[in-house]
Amino acid sequence: MRSLLFNIFFFLTTLFYALIAVTLSFLPGRKIMMASLRRYTRVMVWGMRKIADIRVGVSGHNNVPVDGPVIFAAKHQSYGDGIVLFSQFDDLAFVTGDHLERFFTLKRILAKMNAVVIDSCGGVDQRRKMAETAALVKSQGRRLLIYPEGHLSQVGTHHRYRKGVYHLYRDFECPVVPVATNLGQRWNQVDLKKYPGEATVEMLPPIMPGLSKDEFMEKLQDVIETRSLELLDMDNLGALNPDDIGKLSENKAARKARLKREAEGDLS
Repeated sequence: MRSLLFNIFFFLTTLFYALIAVTLSFLPGRKIMMASLRRYTRVMVWGMRKIADIRVGVSGHNNVPVDGPVIFAAKHQSYGDGIVLFSQFDDLAFVTGDHLERFFTLKRILAKMNAVVIDSCGGVDQRRKMAETAALVKSQGRRLLIYPEGHLSQVGTHHRYRKGVYHLYRDFECPVVPVATNLGQRWNQVDLKKYPGEATVEMLPPIMPGLSKDEFMEKLQDVIETRSLELLDMDNLGALNPDDIGKLSENKAARKARLKREAEGDLS
């Protein structure tokens, strides 16, 4: 019953705030619209706690540099983890796949947010597009959220980490804050069923500029995956299948995208 009530709350609340945001997007500037979206994320976190009984703790604020641009590289197990992280900061930009642009309302909102929208198949052209939009975000001194796996992950598993996050790290010359989570145990990917219990979104010590591509990618994946596995609640499994812990996941869409990049010679 909690899952049903929360799902109704989620869809109605999302629709309500989407209509508000698209209306505000016609006003000059971005601050008012961004304030409405942050309000939306805080309302959703309230709903997770009060309706679905998903009690999310956020830690590691002391690991986030106060001044200048910052890149958050986050584990992505559900729609919920992005909502929770967004609720913590003003004017957060993010990298997302172009599937969201299928909806006119979201397309306009994303454009107003200066979201970095890329083709989910990746490639050289998409990396160039990402760099151009990200440069605008950097010039504004904003924080940028990216999901290095490029996909929602079944809790306990991981996808191959994609190199786009390294190119942003190199171009921005700013710290990257890894973000670990176990929220997928309570709200797994896009599943309608929710599982009550505690969950954590944790910002880890930043990776400072200067590492090579291989060093950076190895360190980023190691700290995110290691900490995300450490956060797993083995006393209240929720959506977690213990047999999935540590598995590399590659669904059909991810495999198709990887093979396309390899065929185009994009091995970075």
